[in-house]
Amino acid sequence: MWLGLASIVMLFAGLSSAYIIRLGGSSDWTAISIPGFLIPNSVILLASSVTLEMFRKKLTVALTPQARLWIGVTTLLGAAFLAGQIGIWRALVAQGIYLSSNSHSSFFYLMTGAHAVHLAGGVITLLVLAAMSWRQAYATRGLRILADVTAIYWHFMDGLWIYLFVLLFFWR
Repeated sequence: MWLGLASIVMLFAGLSSAYIIRLGGSSDWTAISIPGFLIPNSVILLASSVTLEMFRKKLTVALTPQARLWIGVTTLLGAAFLAGQIGIWRALVAQGIYLSSNSHSSFFYLMTGAHAVHLAGGVITLLVLAAMSWRQAYATRGLRILADVTAIYWHFMDGLWIYLFVLLFFWR
């Protein structure tokens, strides 16, 4: 997991470097304003980390209904964030802001798209974790390990999202 996260850090470090260099030396830079649903959508993603931790806390010897509820809620929140991100992109397109409109919009679509692809992998893992939780009556060692590894990845994706939000809208 840590090697995978290191490669994601490298990807976004390269993109961030290009963004900062382009920001500093660009005459065609037109900053886009924060899309309307971006802040509530960010809260949805951060809430999913809280619910994932509630699942891990409830993941005891027996898989309680509360544990199953929390992993279901986490999965739904992750999927809702992705749906919200698609909605944000569609709203930008409706405003005439495209990938090729200007440098800032290009980086916004590229970085949030790369994040969404990585987050979609996390949602798939959450679906697997939820399915395992619903099928099994007892928490197994493998289920706990998968929950722990998924939590590391998921919290990293949340942290990355906060970083991207600050970089794209407050780094000027």
